[in-house]
Amino acid sequence: MNSRMRIAVNVLVSACLAAVWLAGANGEAATAQVQGLPRLLDIGSKTCIPCKMMEPILEELSKEYAGKMQVDFVDVGIRENVAIAVKHKVQVIPTQIFFDAAGKELWRHEGFISKADILAKWAELGMAFQVATPAFSRMEPAKADTRPRDAICYMCDGDVNGSTRVQVQTGKGMVNLCSPHCFFIMYSCLTEDKTEFEKKVSVTDFATGRPIPAAVAVYLYGADEKTGRPTIKAFADRDAAAKERAASGGSITTWTVLQAKELSHRCGFCDRACYPEDSATVMAGGVQTWGCCSHCALGVAARTGKDIEVRQPDRLTGEMIVVKTTNGSISSLEPPTAVAWFGLKKTADGSVVSAGCFHQGFFANEANLRKWVEQNPTEVGRQITIAEALADKMKLTPQQIQKACKIGECAPRRGTPP
Repeated sequence: MNSRMRIAVNVLVSACLAAVWLAGANGEAATAQVQGLPRLLDIGSKTCIPCKMMEPILEELSKEYAGKMQVDFVDVGIRENVAIAVKHKVQVIPTQIFFDAAGKELWRHEGFISKADILAKWAELGMAFQVATPAFSRMEPAKADTRPRDAICYMCDGDVNGSTRVQVQTGKGMVNLCSPHCFFIMYSCLTEDKTEFEKKVSVTDFATGRPIPAAVAVYLYGADEKTGRPTIKAFADRDAAAKERAASGGSITTWTVLQAKELSHRCGFCDRACYPEDSATVMAGGVQTWGCCSHCALGVAARTGKDIEVRQPDRLTGEMIVVKTTNGSISSLEPPTAVAWFGLKKTADGSVVSAGCFHQGFFANEANLRKWVEQNPTEVGRQITIAEALADKMKLTPQQIQKACKIGECAPRRGTPP
């Protein structure tokens, strides 16, 4: 990986950098294990990026589990610490080595590893460390959603604007959507036979506000000046579309062409239609794809079996959050303080399930998340680590991945915690 520093022993021997150790001891002292305590030894340097990212995590563990876990850091850049790297056969920095209370090596990891993954590994190894759960959650909305049912978009829960409303006749009644784009998101999630499905769909004439059959309407396809996000306006006739084009720009097109455009970008995990402007960018095995939400972006690792890099803006500030994975675990996280929001909702029977892709997100820190939740009083959910979000996706079976986000088939797994 680009974020790792692969080193041979002869390179270590020639290195000469300033030493650092969390407890303030020298390299020789850092090799001594406190009797009766399990030990986490991190061997790295002062200069490599993933090593720097480990520093605050090790500091937190050292403070929170003082007297329960020994946490040591050895800088292999300093000459007298080279012997420690050689002794432990270190080839990659950082390397974390887990020892039991008797000093026996239990497991090791190469590269960045999150605090949550460290604690989860200790639990897997039988150590009685309490995995800290995020304190922040909101399981009841701060404000009731009083909008009429037909004013709420079936897909995104946004407001349905009278000039862009789309309606779909289904066996369970009329479905209202806020825009043609949300219709195509829904369409891409359907597993039923879609032959002549457009006959069930009506769009709203932007000029008159009247419903018209989607397949016979003409469309003005443009772009938002600030975001570049596509804009779609439907018209009953070409003359009205041409008049609007003269005022606002864009291209006049048909339903068939619009459908091809709307379905051209798909989520690399759940295959939903998406706009790149709204999505996380995902690199998987040198191929770029998208995640329709931050959590689906992580799911690309599960679907492809490849190491991935996810770039997703903070939902509050737009600050870019970069997540890299190796073998299904987080190997790099920038900024290290980034967290995830797991949007939830209560069903009619009172159970708690995922609220769907539109209610998930990454945040650069907990403060940003809290502020975003305050600004969105109807949001319900809880804070989780990005490592937890990835682990949740990696546990899915191929059959579950195939059904992910498919309408009528995307059932929550039992045991989803509130």
